Amino acid sequence: MGVDYWIWALQISGIGTTLTGINFFVTILKMRTKGMTMFRMPIFTWTSLCANVLIIASFPILTATIALLTLDRYFGMHFFTNDFGGNMMMYVNLIWAWGHPEVYILILPAFGVFSEVISTFARKRLFGYMTMVWATIAITLLSFIVWLHHFFTMGAGANVNAFFGIMTMIIAIPTGVKVFNWLFTMFRGSLELTSPVLWTLGFIITFTLGGMTGVMLAVPAANFVLHNSLFVIAHFHNVIIGGVVFGMMAGLTFWFPKAFGFTLSEKWGKRSFWCWFIGFYVAFMPLYVLAFFGAVRRMQSYANPEWQPWMILAWVGAVIIMMGIACTVIQFWVSIRDRKLNADVTGDPWDGRTLSGQRLHPRRSTTSHACRKWGISTASGRRRSAVTKSWKKRLTPIFICRVTPWLALSSAFLR
Repeated sequence: MGVDYWIWALQISGIGTTLTGINFFVTILKMRTKGMTMFRMPIFTWTSLCANVLIIASFPILTATIALLTLDRYFGMHFFTNDFGGNMMMYVNLIWAWGHPEVYILILPAFGVFSEVISTFARKRLFGYMTMVWATIAITLLSFIVWLHHFFTMGAGANVNAFFGIMTMIIAIPTGVKVFNWLFTMFRGSLELTSPVLWTLGFIITFTLGGMTGVMLAVPAANFVLHNSLFVIAHFHNVIIGGVVFGMMAGLTFWFPKAFGFTLSEKWGKRSFWCWFIGFYVAFMPLYVLAFFGAVRRMQSYANPEWQPWMILAWVGAVIIMMGIACTVIQFWVSIRDRKLNADVTGDPWDGRTLSGQRLHPRRSTTSHACRKWGISTASGRRRSAVTKSWKKRLTPIFICRVTPWLALSSAFLR
């Protein structure tokens, strides 16, 4: 009965996700403001667009797979059994054909969040905008031809494993391009260590480490040894927590004032970050060590007493992460309590360079910008120019005497 409920829940949510992906895809393509061409869109919009392309292309695979599983369970068919020509491995194949693009559905919007945060707080334009766009497109395309690395050990054959292993290594290249672009954006920038920036820096460190362990798993020979170990668990959390969760927290803090009109507590936000960051490494680095000791995954308990100290250390890390979650809850409570003190009336509390920063908080009327012949820097320049003019009106002019040669000569003797 539980499996049946799971099937129907997943089928309904999968169909809803597909329709949502179509909605966002069409909205981005057809409802951009006048003058905003594709290559003038913010990077966050680009990453969201590519993520929704992945949704449209991959979720029908999940829908079809769950439909076939329903026929197996309700009508006695044999798509995913070994009887009457069925194949159990086909189920694993189809699930991961959907499952690996789904990982990039999670991470691509987070990449966009980090791009917006770094550009804003470094006070610079994003380095390599076009390369960022094409790297996002490359990740989108390559994500469809890497799914078999989840089951190298299932017996697909040496040639098939080699192809998917090489593709998995290649997909690390556009991801590396993004990391270097973020680093170059921060280089010689006036970087403010606000909580969104801390989440971003933590992401760069943690996700890069997770990416390197992913490249290790992309080697079929190494994967045969590591596939059923805690190494895979540590790698997965390396990229999901370090990428998706950190990106969610950075975006939440960054755009919360735009949505609700007041900023979140920076003090509690930074405490949350440090608990998450430290707790992650304390919790998951021991899993890499245990993997090399031979600890396998999907085990309720381990009989080897030599592993116990590492298990306790991982448990301590989980407790520290729980403290980070508690800090986030307190952050919301304190921020809501002090919302009048933290109110933002400008619509841009971070003094950013993004298009969203050019407007006040959302109103009942629709937001429509004319972006003709202007980009992010131009928009920011116009806004800052307007702020400068408003300040000039408040200034009281003072008299400064004109500097003449005689005045300069007399001042020299007065010294």
